[in-house]
Amino acid sequence: MFDSPLSASAYEVLGVDPAVDDGELRRAYRLRLRQTHPDTGGDAAIFIQVQRAWELVGTVESRAAYDRRAGVAGAAGAATPDSGGEWSGWRPPAARTDTRPRARSYGHPGGWRRERYLALIREWAGRGVDVPDPYDPALVRAAPRDLRRLLADALAEEATARTVSDLGMGFTVWHDVAVGADADDKLDHVVLGPSGLYGVMSEDFGGVVGFRRGEITGPSLGTRAPVTAALGRMRTIAKAARVRFGGAIIVLPDDDLAQAVTPLGTSRGVPVVVVRRSALAMVLRQGVPQARAIGGNELFDVRTRLQQTVRFV
Repeated sequence: MFDSPLSASAYEVLGVDPAVDDGELRRAYRLRLRQTHPDTGGDAAIFIQVQRAWELVGTVESRAAYDRRAGVAGAAGAATPDSGGEWSGWRPPAARTDTRPRARSYGHPGGWRRERYLALIREWAGRGVDVPDPYDPALVRAAPRDLRRLLADALAEEATARTVSDLGMGFTVWHDVAVGADADDKLDHVVLGPSGLYGVMSEDFGGVVGFRRGEITGPSLGTRAPVTAALGRMRTIAKAARVRFGGAIIVLPDDDLAQAVTPLGTSRGVPVVVVRRSALAMVLRQGVPQARAIGGNELFDVRTRLQQTVRFV
């Protein structure tokens, strides 16, 4: 929470202007605690967000560090006291230099959305306007939501890619898998391992979500149906490659979900789960409940079929 380009700031969660004095900030915190406490009918997930917001801005020192890191107007610089340099949480990840065995990986996770973001943020800033750092927190927070969503989704895809990579050579993953002519119509990841074959979407809706009739709901989703869209894309790939998916996984930021793993039932025999980012490795190792495990010659055959079929955006 708060690290996403889409998420509310600590001040927005507390319902105050960033310029309020410390006394008013504390009063707002206590009010929000009462409003969101589960014992008084509040939402437990939002109650936790309020507590987390206070941890970030509740003292003079932590508030100053948060303001610098979040690009709050009037803050000096962009470095946290213990970072030793400029905050770079939204910039592309550095190349990995360790030699541990990695999962086989194809495609460029988050690449298409990062390219679109970089092009559109400069277009939004205006012709002739110098944009020395397209990932500057103040610039990102000021950008339209559609632009921030591109960056948030790229970050989400990169986070999933790191998790799958660390699972080792028993896993193979294809990123940014094309489904149709529209580049935005893609399956973020296809993951193959001993526990099964999964279609994975890495999402960030910028807030706490709920569930209704096997679909993800929330104020930021509008009419979108991410589970339905993911299943449709999986069916297209399954038909083209002549493979059978064992499950669909929707990955969301930890603080946007009330529990680590939420099963949403099955669709045409394909189980669907929504998981926190921190729980993804466990789910991929153990398998989605009711998913069919793959091993031996079948795993090799499925990998070959996908490798011959998959195309990238």
